[in-house]
Amino acid sequence: MTVTPTALDGVLLIEPRLFPDQRGHLIVTWKAAEYAEHGLSGPWTQDNVSQSRQGVIRALHLQLAPHAQGKLVSALSGTIYDVAVDVRPDSPTYGQHVGFELSGENGKQLWISPGFAHGFSVLSEQAIVSYKCSGGAFMPESARSIRWNDPALGIDWRVDDPILNERDAEAPLLADVAFEFADSVR
Repeated sequence: MTVTPTALDGVLLIEPRLFPDQRGHLIVTWKAAEYAEHGLSGPWTQDNVSQSRQGVIRALHLQLAPHAQGKLVSALSGTIYDVAVDVRPDSPTYGQHVGFELSGENGKQLWISPGFAHGFSVLSEQAIVSYKCSGGAFMPESARSIRWNDPALGIDWRVDDPILNERDAEAPLLADVAFEFADSVR
């Protein structure tokens, strides 16, 4: 397994080893001892799997403390562009983002620590995405969203006609909700 720090402290690109043969390939997506060597030891409180069609953007979500979550994201099938945005007010990279292509073929994962908003767009005909969550379980009263096309973030989602739910389409800009993150995303 190769673990690469990204431009945002707290976000890691993980490349698990692929074991290919004539049938396809096997990827070990979680092995406690190996991941613990890189500071990823859980406890895991919730696993989510979403299925989405091409052009869907699921963005940008997080939870406030005490229910803040870290996420280990993988595309089980299809291809996504996975994005993390730093919303930690005291961080030198506040408001910056990183994005990586994750797919069932490349097996890459993205670890996103608490203190980051997360979202992804679907680049293939369909994608099945898994995210293993640490921290608190989903609590609607702690859930927050940031507008997917916030001009201050400048994220290129790599889709022309995005398909969004109402929550994502009408989410506030980061500047309008930043005050909520001051004590809640650490």
